[in-house]
Amino acid sequence: MIEGATVLLADDDRSIRMVLSRALGRIGCRVRATGSASALWRMIEDGEGDIVVTDVHMPDGDALDLLPAIRKKRPDLPVIVMSAQSTVLTAIRAAEAGAYEYLPKPFDLKELLDFVQSALRGKARASESPAAPPGPGDENLPLIGRSPAMQEVYRIMARLMHTDLTVTITGASGTGKELVARALHNFGKRARGPFVAINMAAIPRELIESELFGHEKGAFTGATGRGIGRFEQAEGGTLFLDEIGDMPAEAQTRLLRVLQEGEFTAVGGRAARRADVRIIAATHQDLRALIDVGRFREDLYYRLNVVPIRLPPLRQRVDDVADLARNFLRLAEREGLPRKTLSGAAIDRLKQHSWPGNVRELENLMRRLAALCPDDQIPAAVIDRELTAQTGGDAAGDGEPGVTGRTLGAAVELHLKRYFNLHGESLPPAGLRERVLREVELPLIALTLSATRGNQLKAAELLGINRNTLRKRIRELDIPVTRGKKLM
Repeated sequence: MIEGATVLLADDDRSIRMVLSRALGRIGCRVRATGSASALWRMIEDGEGDIVVTDVHMPDGDALDLLPAIRKKRPDLPVIVMSAQSTVLTAIRAAEAGAYEYLPKPFDLKELLDFVQSALRGKARASESPAAPPGPGDENLPLIGRSPAMQEVYRIMARLMHTDLTVTITGASGTGKELVARALHNFGKRARGPFVAINMAAIPRELIESELFGHEKGAFTGATGRGIGRFEQAEGGTLFLDEIGDMPAEAQTRLLRVLQEGEFTAVGGRAARRADVRIIAATHQDLRALIDVGRFREDLYYRLNVVPIRLPPLRQRVDDVADLARNFLRLAEREGLPRKTLSGAAIDRLKQHSWPGNVRELENLMRRLAALCPDDQIPAAVIDRELTAQTGGDAAGDGEPGVTGRTLGAAVELHLKRYFNLHGESLPPAGLRERVLREVELPLIALTLSATRGNQLKAAELLGINRNTLRKRIRELDIPVTRGKKLM
């Protein structure tokens, strides 16, 4: 029963303990609160509590390290884990260690109370035996990002690690669909098996069935020997079918049969072979729309889409841009490129970009800057120059003569149209006017300083503003000033 149940609450933040204690009291729970892992463990050893609500990190230990001992000592005691250091590995560790539920901070208080009530009603989920928690740092994470948009992805992934359920990952190009597939494999029950990826869009239609299922000698012209297909290569592991929306109809039929019957035959062969693989599919297309126009089988869609994971575009996870950019610079350094860092203004400029190419676009930009930027710390002006050049190049290829390159207003209008279109039916984040003005002001001041060879008095006069105002904007926009040299 919920009424009168005791919640063991552990969090080293006194204000959080007070807020949660009041909320739990309103649903009829008694609360025993502490700020240390050792005190929490003593209460559990003494048989106190009907449920545990705990933060991961506390001054004297990691709550996730306690979970195996809690499950051994009191296997029926549900544990809800909270964490401000929320990454995909935190979610995975919580699931592996047997947590009832994992909540990244900040969280919806009502959601926490719902979980508490659900657990107290005896709906604790079963879990596998705990595994040794992975311990790499953030730079080694399979997925980078702590934004709310990614937290739901992590929670779904954590629940899938110890299953063989078929997964379909959707998202725009460059959002990291293969990274999610690899993480599901590497931290899942098939981690010791192979991970085999195949891109449906990159293989000629007439060869897809042979690529997937293999072929026997003489099965078709040029088949001079037996060919091993991807299903056989992935035996005991994971088969990642990228761009599944581009699979031709004949191959869809054969794949459906494999999913239904659990076996396949090579092209030109007769002997059936067991398909011991986990299927993860991915696409940037709307499969429902493809079904409507007859390009994708509806029955195959339901077989593949057992668990859907939707990856958000980068514009919906702006809070992750800084971590992603730094990570890509670290990766570039490991590959032999010079060590680079980003100024605060440079990070702000990265956050303002709409990122039509998503994470892949950001990765390419960071690698390019690591190779070409002469400064150890990349300034905002360099970021802006690169992004402006990209936007200009894209616009020029849009086939709208008479707009791009004629007037600044027309170029801004085209840019804004594309920006609004990228957000589809939803609206962009608030503060659009300030972002647009900043994007125009940064190159305006940088180019003016270049034209005056760094003479700020002449630049202020040319811009028609006070010199002190110019100095302030140079500092705020992090614009490098070099006297005596025309930079552009």
